[in-house]
Amino acid sequence: MLALLGFATIGVFLALTMTKRLSVLIALVLVPVVAALVGGFAGDLGTLIAEGMLTVAPVAIMITFAVLYFSLMVDEGLFDPAISRITRWAHGDPVKITVGTAVLTLLVALDGDGASTFLIMVSAMLPIYQRLGMRPLVLAGVVCLGAGVMNMVPWGGPTARAMAALDANSSDIFVPLLPAMAAGIVWVLFAAYVIGRRERSRISLEGMAVDDDAAGASGGAAPRGGTVVDTMTDVSTSTTTSRGQRVRFWFNALLTVALVVALLMQRMPLEVLFAVAFAIALLVNRPTWPGQQALLERHGYNVLLVTSMIFAAGVFTGVLNGTGMITALAETLVSTIPQGAGGALPVITAITSMPMSLVFTPDAYYFGVMPVLAETTAGLGGDPHEIARAAILGQMTTGFPLSPLTASTFILVGMTAVNFGDHQRFIFGWAFGTTLVMTAVALLTGAISI
Repeated sequence: MLALLGFATIGVFLALTMTKRLSVLIALVLVPVVAALVGGFAGDLGTLIAEGMLTVAPVAIMITFAVLYFSLMVDEGLFDPAISRITRWAHGDPVKITVGTAVLTLLVALDGDGASTFLIMVSAMLPIYQRLGMRPLVLAGVVCLGAGVMNMVPWGGPTARAMAALDANSSDIFVPLLPAMAAGIVWVLFAAYVIGRRERSRISLEGMAVDDDAAGASGGAAPRGGTVVDTMTDVSTSTTTSRGQRVRFWFNALLTVALVVALLMQRMPLEVLFAVAFAIALLVNRPTWPGQQALLERHGYNVLLVTSMIFAAGVFTGVLNGTGMITALAETLVSTIPQGAGGALPVITAITSMPMSLVFTPDAYYFGVMPVLAETTAGLGGDPHEIARAAILGQMTTGFPLSPLTASTFILVGMTAVNFGDHQRFIFGWAFGTTLVMTAVALLTGAISI
């Protein structure tokens, strides 16, 4: 009975969200509530929901302060000098432009927010591509690859959802995948290099002249009238930058490096590190209350969207776990898997994770599908955390910038004026390749097993 109710709950949730009959937020709350009432758990409903929300609270807190911290860093221009330096270094070479685009995307995407990454990167780089005769399709593709692999960071949506769904922390899910993620970054840079060479050959064959002044010795790359890139200068040398701005820039850079090191060393819980770092950064960069209020008003909407979804997911996982539905589902699946085949679940999950981004929203997958696979693996004697690691190798990480189910994808193709179908066809193979490379390294390092 519980297994049937569990299958029905997940099935209804997926059907309602994939057909857009209900928003994910509403479905995460109401579908499990109705299921609990049908299953006779009305008396325990309040406790189940409260326990589920308490479980995901650390993840919600971490995301809140992480988004605010990196939003502040972007507003303060922490990444502007890197953009200026790379455009000067490229000096009109399409290969250097694509590799530089990948490097910048990897840096900007540290905030774990695809939408802001696309806004920053397209605004900064599109004028350069246009001036050099490079296709916007290439820009969209390279940004897609860089943002995809960096979406694996613990404060990014997929990993945060995986941790929330399994009540795990970053040392369980993310840290074992660091070698695989590093391999993914190397693959992205290699892909950018190959794509850049092909683009340079195309421009040469079409007889398009590359204007070295497009990048310019000062980093400007836009048509007359100017864009974001024209105004980007190195804060450490600019004569128009005040001493206070230079001091704040270097302080922000050192603070960010220290934060990243502390996150990797796991000295404190992630939510504590981000809360403290944000408070320090806010005090230094926005010392007055009006300035602090303006920052919170500007970025609070994005924070609310993410945290409300995480708490709603707590309702879903709290009910399914507390009522025993997940356990019953796993037992049913275990009984149907042939002897000896269960050990392949992590690898199967990893290989299918990226294409599944085109079918499942991150919430539907991480809160509806992944827990069942994890419990099934546990029932077969495996480590359920391996399923989470396998899932984030592609599901809404390398796959999210190609998925029609994420709004940020349409920011990318909309700003570059690229056809969505063309974008998918152009970059799908490279994105899937990222997942395959990371899966191979994850197997070699023992992050997942077979």
